[in-house]
Amino acid sequence: MNYQRLYEYRFRDVDQQARTAVWREIATFVHEQIGSPQRVLDPAAGRGEFINQVPARERWAVDQVAYEEGTYDAGVRSVVSDIFEADLPQGHFDGVWVSNFLEHLLTQEAVATFLEKMHAAMAPGGRIAIIGPNFRHCPKEYFDMADHTLIFTHRAIAEHLYAAGFEPERVEAQFLPYSFTGKLPPSPALTRRYLRTPIAWRALGKQFLVVGRR
Repeated sequence: MNYQRLYEYRFRDVDQQARTAVWREIATFVHEQIGSPQRVLDPAAGRGEFINQVPARERWAVDQVAYEEGTYDAGVRSVVSDIFEADLPQGHFDGVWVSNFLEHLLTQEAVATFLEKMHAAMAPGGRIAIIGPNFRHCPKEYFDMADHTLIFTHRAIAEHLYAAGFEPERVEAQFLPYSFTGKLPPSPALTRRYLRTPIAWRALGKQFLVVGRR
């Protein structure tokens, strides 16, 4: 599948500058929630929406697409590779961010293998944050995305984390809205307010947030 063209089509009507500004709010918030780690890995980095924004001293981005120069900030170490084949330092990262990735894998065993690789790359005490669509809260929209193959809920993710050696610390069934392609335009100010108002998550959240400790 040509993911580059897929995402160009999916976000064709979205203001990319506004989208980046919204991700800055999300990245800062999630970074705080996992203890402000300083050696952060984004194993499915895409165009760097998270890793470019996260306020960490050391930032690694892994993606199988070789994006044009300038996609990632100068301070981001980019690795062009399938994550299953990427050469990562062992016991190194104190923070890992996984956003909208696991549902793209083909089997539950692949999810287990991926999480075990993340566990091996992380330092003791480090945290992994996983965000993705929660089928329980978006069953009608879930397969509107051409790259969604596996179904997950927050509980399934917590089980996967524990099986891979992590200790689930936080399980939010509802966190972010489903996508950036809704009726309202992306807004950093509204996003900041939303993130600081957990009661709003219960009304609008269709993606889970699950945090595990190494």
